[in-house]
Amino acid sequence: MATAGAAGALGLAGCSGGSTGGTSTITVGSVNPMSGPYSSLGPNQRRGAELAVSQINANSDYDFEFELVTGDSETEARAAQDEVQRLVQQEGADFIVGAISSSVALGINEIANSSEFVYFSGGAAVPITGSACNPWVFRFETNTAMIAEAISAYSVNELGTNVWFHYADYAYGQSVYQRVSQRMANANGEYNETGVSTSQLGASNYGSYVSQISNSDADIVVLGMTGGDLVSFTNQAADQGLTDDKIVIGPTQTFQSVLAGTGMNSIGTYGGVRYLPTLDTGDNQQFVDAYESEYDGSPGNFSRVGYDSLRLIAKGMNEAGSTEVDDVRDTLEGGTYETVLGDITLREEDRQATNPTWMGEIIDDGGTPTVDLINEVPAGETIPPASELGCN
Repeated sequence: MATAGAAGALGLAGCSGGSTGGTSTITVGSVNPMSGPYSSLGPNQRRGAELAVSQINANSDYDFEFELVTGDSETEARAAQDEVQRLVQQEGADFIVGAISSSVALGINEIANSSEFVYFSGGAAVPITGSACNPWVFRFETNTAMIAEAISAYSVNELGTNVWFHYADYAYGQSVYQRVSQRMANANGEYNETGVSTSQLGASNYGSYVSQISNSDADIVVLGMTGGDLVSFTNQAADQGLTDDKIVIGPTQTFQSVLAGTGMNSIGTYGGVRYLPTLDTGDNQQFVDAYESEYDGSPGNFSRVGYDSLRLIAKGMNEAGSTEVDDVRDTLEGGTYETVLGDITLREEDRQATNPTWMGEIIDDGGTPTVDLINEVPAGETIPPASELGCN
C-alpha cells in the first residue's frame, strides 16, 4: 500500500510506449465530451489533463514522460467506448482519464474491467465506484454521496424541511435524488418530500416544471442536473420567480460553468462545492497560477479533475518504481497523495478519493456571482463506507 506522494526520481521498470534519451514514454489517454450536451465542460477537463502532462514532463522527479492521446466521448456511452477502445488498442494507452456524464463513465468502467487498463473516472454518480466498481477504476472526482454530506443536513436543518426534487433522468440525476433524499431523511425527522419531477438529459424547456414547483408547498428545490441543463433550468426559474419564492439548491450549482451561464440569476441559490480556485488547500495555488498562465481564465472543477487524475497516476508510478499497469494499480489502491484539495486517500475498498466538500451560497459581489463557503465537511468525513455504496 502506498502512503506518500511522488518523491524522488526512480529507475522505473516497464513502459507503454517508446523512449527518448533513456526516458520512458508512457501513453495516457483523455476522453472528454467535446460534443454533445456536455461539450461546454469537456474542454476544461482536457486542459487540466494537458497541464498535468506538461508539468510531469518538465519535472525531474519523474524518470518518464507522458504522451497524451485524446478522444471525444460525444456525451454518449457507445461513442465513448469506441474512443477508449481506439486509444487502448491502436494508441497503446494503459491509463485513461475523463468523461463527465456518469452514464458515459459507467460504459468506460465496463471496458476497463475487461481490457484491464487503469481508468480515472470524471463522472460523479455513486455506482461508478459503488455497485459498478471494479479493481481498475479509480476516481478523484467527488461523488454524489459526498456532496450529499455537504448539502443535506445543512439544508433541512437550516433552510427548510419541505423538499421538491427535480432531476435529469440519467445516472447522475438519479444518484443525486437517491443520496440526498436519504441523507435529508436521516438528518431531520421533520423532512418531507413534497414532490419529484424528472426531465430528459439535454432538455431545453422547463417552464411546466417550474410552474408545478412554484405552486407546491416546497421550501427547498434540489436540482439533480449539471451543465447546460442546470443553466437553462436556473435561468427559466429566475425568469418565472421561482428563485425568489423557493430556496434552490444544486449539487453543481456553484460550478464555474454554471455561474458563467446563469450570471445574476444564481444569486441567492445554494450548492455543493467540490472545488474553487480560491481554496487554500494542498498545492492548489500553484495549479491556479499555472492554469491562468497557460489558459484564458481560472480553473474549475472539471479542470482540477483532469489535472490531478493524471498527476495521481504519475505519483503512483513513482511510488511503485514501475510504469507497468498492474504495479501502478496495486500501488494507487489505498495510497495517500497530495492534491489540489490537500492530502487524499484512494480508498482501498473502492478506490474513491476521500475529498473534502463544502456547502456554498451564491452571493452578489459587486455585480458578480461569487460562492461564499458556509459549511465544510472535512476529508474522510464526507464518504459513507464502501459496502453502503454497493462496492463489494
